[in-house]
Amino acid sequence: MRFRPCIDIHNGRVKQIVGSSLSDAGDSAKENYVSDKDAAYYAFLYKEMGLGGGHVILLNPKESEYYEATKKQALMALRAYPGGMMAGGGIDPDNAGDFLDAGASHVIVTSYVFRDGRIDKKALQEMKDSVGREHLCIDLSCRVKGKAHYIVTDRWQKFTDEKLDAKTLDFFAGYASEFLVHAVDTEGKQQGIDEGIIPILAQSPVPVTYAGGVGELDDIKRLKESGRGLVDVTVGSALSIFGGTLEIGEILKCIS
Repeated sequence: MRFRPCIDIHNGRVKQIVGSSLSDAGDSAKENYVSDKDAAYYAFLYKEMGLGGGHVILLNPKESEYYEATKKQALMALRAYPGGMMAGGGIDPDNAGDFLDAGASHVIVTSYVFRDGRIDKKALQEMKDSVGREHLCIDLSCRVKGKAHYIVTDRWQKFTDEKLDAKTLDFFAGYASEFLVHAVDTEGKQQGIDEGIIPILAQSPVPVTYAGGVGELDDIKRLKESGRGLVDVTVGSALSIFGGTLEIGEILKCIS
Protein backbone atom coordinates (compact mmCIF):
# COMPACT_ATOMS: atom_id res chain seq x y z
CA MET A 1 0.00 0.00 0.00
CA ARG A 2 1.33 3.41 -1.00
CA PHE A 3 0.32 6.97 -0.28
CA ARG A 4 -0.26 8.86 -3.53
CA PRO A 5 -0.19 12.67 -3.38
CA CYS A 6 -2.67 14.87 -5.24
CA ILE A 7 -3.05 18.36 -6.66
CA ASP A 8 -6.57 19.34 -7.72
CA ILE A 9 -6.91 22.49 -9.82
CA HIS A 10 -10.17 24.36 -10.39
CA ASN A 11 -10.63 27.80 -11.95
CA GLY A 12 -6.86 28.19 -12.08
CA ARG A 13 -6.37 27.61 -8.34
CA VAL A 14 -5.22 24.67 -6.25
CA LYS A 15 -8.30 23.58 -4.31
CA GLN A 16 -9.96 20.83 -2.37
CA ILE A 17 -13.66 20.49 -3.16
CA VAL A 18 -16.64 18.27 -2.40
CA GLY A 19 -16.58 16.06 -5.49
CA SER A 20 -20.31 15.57 -5.80
CA SER A 21 -20.83 19.36 -5.85
CA LEU A 22 -18.76 19.96 -8.99
CA SER A 23 -20.77 21.52 -11.80
CA ASP A 24 -19.75 22.82 -15.21
CA ALA A 25 -22.56 25.35 -14.98
CA GLY A 26 -20.85 28.50 -13.75
CA ASP A 27 -17.67 26.50 -13.04
CA SER A 28 -18.98 26.02 -9.51
CA ALA A 29 -18.10 23.68 -6.65
CA LYS A 30 -18.35 23.59 -2.87
CA GLU A 31 -14.86 24.44 -1.68
CA ASN A 32 -13.15 22.95 1.33
CA TYR A 33 -9.87 24.77 0.76
CA VAL A 34 -8.43 27.28 -1.70
CA SER A 35 -4.65 27.62 -1.62
CA ASP A 36 -2.70 30.84 -1.98
CA LYS A 37 0.17 28.77 -3.39
CA ASP A 38 0.54 27.55 -6.94
CA ALA A 39 0.57 23.94 -8.12
CA ALA A 40 4.36 23.90 -8.53
CA TYR A 41 4.74 24.53 -4.78
CA TYR A 42 2.95 21.28 -3.96
CA ALA A 43 4.79 19.35 -6.67
CA PHE A 44 8.14 20.49 -5.22
CA LEU A 45 6.93 19.50 -1.76
CA TYR A 46 6.02 15.99 -2.91
CA LYS A 47 9.32 15.69 -4.77
CA GLU A 48 11.29 16.67 -1.66
CA MET A 49 9.38 14.05 0.33
CA GLY A 50 10.04 11.37 -2.27
CA LEU A 51 6.31 10.81 -2.89
CA GLY A 52 5.78 9.61 -6.45
CA GLY A 53 2.86 8.22 -8.40
CA GLY A 54 0.48 11.04 -7.50
CA HIS A 55 -1.91 12.89 -9.74
CA VAL A 56 -2.70 16.39 -10.95
CA ILE A 57 -6.37 16.78 -11.85
CA LEU A 58 -7.82 19.56 -14.02
CA LEU A 59 -11.38 20.15 -12.84
CA ASN A 60 -12.51 22.53 -15.60
CA PRO A 61 -13.78 21.40 -19.02
CA LYS A 62 -12.02 22.64 -22.13
CA GLU A 63 -14.97 24.92 -22.84
CA SER A 64 -14.50 26.77 -19.56
CA GLU A 65 -13.08 30.28 -19.50
CA TYR A 66 -10.80 29.01 -16.73
CA TYR A 67 -9.43 26.00 -18.60
CA GLU A 68 -6.23 27.60 -19.86
CA ALA A 69 -5.38 28.95 -16.40
CA THR A 70 -6.05 25.52 -14.92
CA LYS A 71 -3.95 23.80 -17.58
CA LYS A 72 -1.10 26.28 -16.99
CA GLN A 73 -1.06 25.35 -13.31
CA ALA A 74 -1.06 21.64 -14.14
CA LEU A 75 1.88 21.98 -16.53
CA MET A 76 3.80 23.96 -13.90
CA ALA A 77 3.36 21.12 -11.43
CA LEU A 78 4.46 18.48 -13.94
CA ARG A 79 7.58 20.43 -14.85
CA ALA A 80 8.40 20.87 -11.18
CA TYR A 81 8.38 17.10 -10.62
CA PRO A 82 9.25 15.34 -13.90
CA GLY A 83 8.11 11.74 -13.91
CA GLY A 84 6.63 12.07 -10.44
CA MET A 85 2.97 12.72 -11.17
CA MET A 86 0.16 11.82 -13.56
CA ALA A 87 -2.19 14.30 -15.21
CA GLY A 88 -5.92 13.96 -15.76
CA GLY A 89 -8.94 15.98 -16.79
CA GLY A 90 -10.07 16.41 -20.39
CA ILE A 91 -7.26 14.25 -21.78
CA ASP A 92 -7.53 12.89 -25.31
CA PRO A 93 -5.06 11.78 -28.02
CA ASP A 94 -4.74 15.35 -29.30
CA ASN A 95 -3.56 16.94 -26.04
CA ALA A 96 -2.03 14.00 -24.15
CA GLY A 97 1.40 14.87 -25.54
CA ASP A 98 1.29 18.31 -23.90
CA PHE A 99 1.17 16.69 -20.48
CA LEU A 100 3.64 13.89 -21.18
CA ASP A 101 6.11 16.38 -22.67
CA ALA A 102 5.78 18.49 -19.51
CA GLY A 103 6.82 15.51 -17.39
CA ALA A 104 3.70 13.48 -16.61
CA SER A 105 4.44 9.80 -16.02
CA HIS A 106 0.92 8.90 -17.18
CA VAL A 107 -2.15 10.60 -18.53
CA ILE A 108 -5.47 9.79 -16.87
CA VAL A 109 -8.61 9.40 -18.96
CA THR A 110 -12.29 8.64 -18.41
CA SER A 111 -14.74 10.62 -20.50
CA TYR A 112 -12.88 10.16 -23.80
CA VAL A 113 -13.25 6.37 -23.66
CA PHE A 114 -17.00 6.40 -23.03
CA ARG A 115 -19.80 7.29 -25.43
CA ASP A 116 -23.52 7.35 -24.66
CA GLY A 117 -22.88 5.68 -21.33
CA ARG A 118 -20.95 2.71 -22.73
CA ILE A 119 -17.30 1.87 -23.23
CA ASP A 120 -16.05 3.17 -26.58
CA LYS A 121 -13.54 0.47 -27.53
CA LYS A 122 -12.35 2.37 -30.59
CA ALA A 123 -11.55 5.48 -28.53
CA LEU A 124 -9.93 3.33 -25.87
CA GLN A 125 -7.65 1.71 -28.44
CA GLU A 126 -6.83 5.13 -29.91
CA MET A 127 -5.84 6.37 -26.48
CA LYS A 128 -3.65 3.34 -25.87
CA ASP A 129 -2.02 3.65 -29.29
CA SER A 130 -1.43 7.36 -28.72
CA VAL A 131 0.49 7.18 -25.45
CA GLY A 132 1.19 3.50 -24.84
CA ARG A 133 -0.33 1.29 -22.16
CA GLU A 134 2.60 2.04 -19.85
CA HIS A 135 1.66 5.75 -19.84
CA LEU A 136 -2.10 5.33 -19.52
CA CYS A 137 -4.13 5.42 -16.30
CA ILE A 138 -7.89 4.94 -16.47
CA ASP A 139 -10.01 6.92 -14.01
CA LEU A 140 -12.85 4.63 -12.99
CA SER A 141 -14.40 7.00 -10.48
CA CYS A 142 -17.85 5.89 -9.46
CA ARG A 143 -21.05 6.66 -7.61
CA VAL A 144 -23.58 4.38 -5.99
CA LYS A 145 -26.81 3.66 -7.86
CA GLY A 146 -29.07 1.04 -6.38
CA LYS A 147 -26.82 -1.61 -4.89
CA ALA A 148 -23.90 -1.17 -7.26
CA HIS A 149 -21.12 1.26 -8.09
CA TYR A 150 -21.34 2.76 -11.57
CA ILE A 151 -18.55 4.58 -13.37
CA VAL A 152 -19.19 8.30 -13.85
CA THR A 153 -17.77 10.68 -16.46
CA ASP A 154 -17.60 14.40 -17.27
CA ARG A 155 -16.04 15.47 -13.99
CA TRP A 156 -18.16 12.90 -12.11
CA GLN A 157 -21.48 14.41 -13.27
CA LYS A 158 -22.78 11.73 -15.66
CA PHE A 159 -23.53 8.08 -14.86
CA THR A 160 -22.49 5.45 -17.37
CA ASP A 161 -24.14 2.05 -17.72
CA GLU A 162 -20.93 0.34 -16.64
CA LYS A 163 -20.64 -1.24 -13.20
CA LEU A 164 -17.30 -1.17 -11.45
CA ASP A 165 -16.50 -4.81 -10.73
CA ALA A 166 -13.70 -7.33 -11.16
CA LYS A 167 -14.69 -8.00 -14.78
CA THR A 168 -14.49 -4.31 -15.64
CA LEU A 169 -11.09 -3.98 -13.98
CA ASP A 170 -9.76 -6.97 -15.93
CA PHE A 171 -11.01 -5.50 -19.20
CA PHE A 172 -9.44 -2.07 -18.71
CA ALA A 173 -6.15 -3.59 -17.51
CA GLY A 174 -5.57 -4.63 -21.10
CA TYR A 175 -5.33 -0.97 -22.03
CA ALA A 176 -3.90 0.80 -18.96
CA SER A 177 -1.13 0.19 -16.46
CA GLU A 178 -2.89 1.91 -13.52
CA PHE A 179 -6.33 2.87 -12.23
CA LEU A 180 -7.50 5.85 -10.20
CA VAL A 181 -10.88 5.55 -8.48
CA HIS A 182 -12.63 8.40 -6.69
CA ALA A 183 -15.59 7.30 -4.58
CA VAL A 184 -17.44 10.44 -5.59
CA ASP A 185 -20.24 10.22 -3.02
CA THR A 186 -17.64 10.51 -0.23
CA GLU A 187 -15.08 12.71 -2.02
CA GLY A 188 -14.12 15.79 0.00
CA LYS A 189 -16.49 15.07 2.89
CA GLN A 190 -13.98 13.55 5.35
CA GLN A 191 -16.77 11.35 6.74
CA GLY A 192 -15.26 7.95 6.08
CA ILE A 193 -14.31 5.82 3.11
CA ASP A 194 -16.69 3.90 0.85
CA GLU A 195 -15.89 0.48 2.29
CA GLY A 196 -18.11 -1.32 -0.20
CA ILE A 197 -15.81 -0.60 -3.08
CA ILE A 198 -12.47 -1.51 -1.51
CA PRO A 199 -12.74 -5.33 -1.86
CA ILE A 200 -13.54 -4.80 -5.55
CA LEU A 201 -10.46 -2.66 -6.05
CA ALA A 202 -8.30 -5.22 -4.26
CA GLN A 203 -9.01 -7.56 -7.20
CA SER A 204 -7.38 -5.19 -9.70
CA PRO A 205 -4.64 -6.80 -11.80
CA VAL A 206 -2.80 -3.45 -12.01
CA PRO A 207 -1.96 -0.83 -9.34
CA VAL A 208 -5.07 1.06 -8.20
CA THR A 209 -5.43 4.20 -6.10
CA TYR A 210 -8.52 4.95 -4.02
CA ALA A 211 -9.68 8.49 -3.20
CA GLY A 212 -12.63 9.68 -1.18
CA GLY A 213 -13.74 10.34 2.37
CA VAL A 214 -10.55 9.86 4.36
CA GLY A 215 -10.83 12.04 7.46
CA GLU A 216 -8.70 10.28 10.07
CA LEU A 217 -6.07 7.59 10.43
CA ASP A 218 -8.69 4.96 11.25
CA ASP A 219 -10.00 5.36 7.70
CA ILE A 220 -6.54 4.54 6.39
CA LYS A 221 -6.32 1.50 8.65
CA ARG A 222 -9.71 0.22 7.47
CA LEU A 223 -8.73 0.72 3.85
CA LYS A 224 -5.47 -1.15 4.37
CA GLU A 225 -7.28 -4.04 6.07
CA SER A 226 -10.22 -4.40 3.67
CA GLY A 227 -7.95 -3.89 0.67
CA ARG A 228 -5.42 -6.40 1.99
CA GLY A 229 -2.68 -3.82 1.50
CA LEU A 230 -3.23 -3.95 -2.28
CA VAL A 231 -5.07 -0.64 -2.70
CA ASP A 232 -3.13 2.63 -2.63
CA VAL A 233 -4.66 5.76 -1.15
CA THR A 234 -4.73 9.46 -1.84
CA VAL A 235 -5.90 12.04 0.69
CA GLY A 236 -6.96 15.60 -0.05
CA SER A 237 -9.07 17.80 2.21
CA ALA A 238 -8.00 16.00 5.40
CA LEU A 239 -4.31 16.87 4.91
CA SER A 240 -2.84 19.69 6.97
CA ILE A 241 -1.34 21.19 3.80
CA PHE A 242 -4.90 21.60 2.54
CA GLY A 243 -6.41 22.93 5.76
CA GLY A 244 -7.08 19.58 7.43
CA THR A 245 -5.54 17.88 10.44
CA LEU A 246 -3.68 14.86 9.07
CA GLU A 247 0.07 15.04 8.54
CA ILE A 248 1.57 13.15 5.61
CA GLY A 249 4.17 11.65 7.95
CA GLU A 250 1.41 10.16 10.10
CA ILE A 251 -0.16 8.52 7.08
CA LEU A 252 3.17 7.07 5.93
CA LYS A 253 3.71 5.51 9.36
CA CYS A 254 0.16 4.14 9.35
CA ILE A 255 0.58 2.30 6.04
CA SER A 256 4.13 1.09 6.55
